[in-house]
Amino acid sequence: MLCDICGNEGVRIRRITRTYGKGKDLLVVEKIPMLTCSHCGESYLTAETLHEMEQIKLNRKSLAVERPVEVVNFG
Repeated sequence: MLCDICGNEGVRIRRITRTYGKGKDLLVVEKIPMLTCSHCGESYLTAETLHEMEQIKLNRKSLAVERPVEVVNFG
């Protein structure tokens, strides 16, 4: 797969977790496909993935499953 940034071969798909919002409005989205280039080191989401993320956020009430989350302050 070619990198959209540098044009070289070596892009691989990693699955990441992102959080949106905070407190009672926190949404955690798991297994998001992120492309990472082994040549230039850049990581990015495709337009298709970003569009799907917007749809997930808009429909969060029907898609989300409640789970308890532990929270720790770093300092």
